[in-house]
Amino acid sequence: MKARIPKHREFVIDIKEEDEARQQECWAKLQEIMDAYKKQGKSVYTETFIEDNEEKVKALQEQYQFVYTIELR
Repeated sequence: MKARIPKHREFVIDIKEEDEARQQECWAKLQEIMDAYKKQGKSVYTETFIEDNEEKVKALQEQYQFVYTIELR
């Protein structure tokens, strides 16, 4: 059986936070962004996921100092 998986863009986030509790806190907030998006009836594979959420991710980046890239998968 063959399946064709469409290419999509995704955030790749590298949390360099030394404090394990802050890492978990940051990850939980990133997860909240995804969950809120899903509650709108959208998928993280929606073509506009990056544009719809990049400002929120940038705001968290200022607080937690992580690095992110956007990759085509």
